[in-house]
Amino acid sequence: MVEQPLIPGPQVRLADFDPDYTAGITRKDADEAFETLRNRLIDLQTLLYADGGYALLVVFQAMDAGGKDGTIRSVFSGVNPQGMQVVSFKVPSPEELAHDFLWRVHKRVPQRGLIGVFNRSHYEDVLVVRVNNLVPPDVWQKRYDHINQFEKLLTDNRTVVLKFYLHISRSEQKKRFEERLREPDKHWKFNSGDLKVRERWDDYMTAYEDAFARCSTPYAPWHIVPANEKWYRNLVVVRTIVEALEKLPLRYPESEPELENLAIPD
Repeated sequence: MVEQPLIPGPQVRLADFDPDYTAGITRKDADEAFETLRNRLIDLQTLLYADGGYALLVVFQAMDAGGKDGTIRSVFSGVNPQGMQVVSFKVPSPEELAHDFLWRVHKRVPQRGLIGVFNRSHYEDVLVVRVNNLVPPDVWQKRYDHINQFEKLLTDNRTVVLKFYLHISRSEQKKRFEERLREPDKHWKFNSGDLKVRERWDDYMTAYEDAFARCSTPYAPWHIVPANEKWYRNLVVVRTIVEALEKLPLRYPESEPELENLAIPD
């Protein structure tokens, strides 16, 4: 069983989604299914690249230690790097702040034939910006409609948009933070500033819920992925991506005529 995408409608409550959920599947069965699906993704990415008519944009959002990096590394392992690009959105630069909030995002959208992955995204401008009061409410409130219009523009231009929220519990985040502190080779992944974000957990949950309720559309739905168990998280993500690509009318370009009779000179 794979989590169904959210659809527009009433307010979403993250408390209704169990981050420990695994659909009753065993780790062994999940790992086997994951390998099969990842191999299928590798084939589909080659076909997407060769066809050149569509693009795929995969957006990942999560709380700190939610597993964005690990998901990207696991799901896209083996995919031809020439056919994909990963973008990690950090604090905006002065140049980026001098433009509209979508300016830096739009220019990183994948061209047709490629898979683009956003590690954090334009949604930071209705999450971090909102929680930390970086702009007035009348500014960030308008951004939900701007985001929907932006994603509609992308899908109208043959970019498939998949948005994943990796849903971990507060206790699981604590466990992962403690693991980073115990292991010296993971210290680089820990930022003491993350603890200040953790203090605002409830505020972030409210901000995420509003983003899901207002920006989960038929053309760009949100997927809430139970992510306490990394193996189940990876399975849900790769299966959703494969299913989306298999719906596209992808085909290899026509070959040159008479290739079967062509002799390669010595």
